[in-house]
Amino acid sequence: MDLRHFLMCLSLCTAFALSKPTEKKDRVHHEPQLSDKVHNDAQSFDYDHDAFLGAEEAKTFDQLTPEESKERLGMIVDKIDADKDGFVTEGELKSWIKHAQKKYIYDNVENQWQEFDLNQDGLISWDEYRNVTYGTYLDDPDPDDGFNYKQMMVRDERRFKMADKDGDLIATKEEFTAFLHPEEYEYMKDIVVQETMEDIDKNADGLIDLEEYIGDMYSHDGNADEPEWVKTEREQFVEFRDKNHDGKMDKEETKDWILPSDYDHAEAEARHLVYESDQNKDGKLTKEEIVDKYDLFVGSQATDFGEALVRHDEF
Repeated sequence: MDLRHFLMCLSLCTAFALSKPTEKKDRVHHEPQLSDKVHNDAQSFDYDHDAFLGAEEAKTFDQLTPEESKERLGMIVDKIDADKDGFVTEGELKSWIKHAQKKYIYDNVENQWQEFDLNQDGLISWDEYRNVTYGTYLDDPDPDDGFNYKQMMVRDERRFKMADKDGDLIATKEEFTAFLHPEEYEYMKDIVVQETMEDIDKNADGLIDLEEYIGDMYSHDGNADEPEWVKTEREQFVEFRDKNHDGKMDKEETKDWILPSDYDHAEAEARHLVYESDQNKDGKLTKEEIVDKYDLFVGSQATDFGEALVRHDEF
C-alpha cells in the first residue's frame, strides 16, 4: 500500500470498518497517563522525569553526568519560558508537559511533512494535500477497493478548513498537526464530534439512537446472543449517555461521551513541580530554582536518591 492510500485509510477508516462480533470499538478519547510508574517522591522521581520529558527522552538523561543534566535542563528551561520574562509559570510548565507527552504526534507530523510540502516553502496548502493524498484516485469513478474518494475528500477539506485558523487554505505545521490529530486541539473538538456522529448516524437524522450506538461497536453476524459487554453498553446508553432520556444522543451528549473531561494530569504535575521547586514561594520558578532541583525534573547517571533527599533537606 502506498502512502496516499494509507493516509486515506487512516483518515476515515472508522467510517468503513466492520467490527468483529465480539470486538468493542472504542471511540472515547482519553488523556494518556504521564507515566506508568508510581508517583511517590519518597521512593524516586521517576514519575516526574517521565512526566516532564516523556518516557523515552527521560531515559537519555539517565546516561548523563549531573553536570550534563543541569546544562541540558537549563536549555529546556529557556524553551519552556514562552514569554521570555525569565520565569517559568505553572501554565508554561503545563504546556510543556502536554507537549512532551505528545511527542509521538509531532514526530508523526514531521515524518509526513516533506511528502506534502511539495514546493518546500514550510507550509502545506489544501491543494498540495489534496494532490498528494487523492491524485489520480479521483479520476476513477468506480474504484475496486470500496472507498468513495470524493466523499472522503469533501470531509478532509472540511477538517482542513477548520484546522486552518486564518482561513487562507494554507496550513502551518501546528495547523497541519491539528488537521491530522484534531482530538488533541480544543478548537477542533466540534469536528471530531461531527465526524463521529456522521459515522454512527445511519439514518442521517442528526442524532444517535441506541441501535446506531450499539451497531457502531458490535455486529451480530447472525448471532442471537449478545456478549455481556454489549448488554452493559446498552445500559450505559440508557442510564448515562442519553442524559435527557429522549432515546437519542445529540451533539452535546455525544461530545460528553467521546471527549470526556478527564482529570488533568499535566496540570497536577505542573502544580507539584512548582510547589517542590519554588524556594522563595512567589508562585513561579527561575532557571536557578529549576536547575537546583534538577534531579526532580530530569535525573542523571547513577544519581543516588538518598543523597538527593539529603540535598533537598539542606534547601
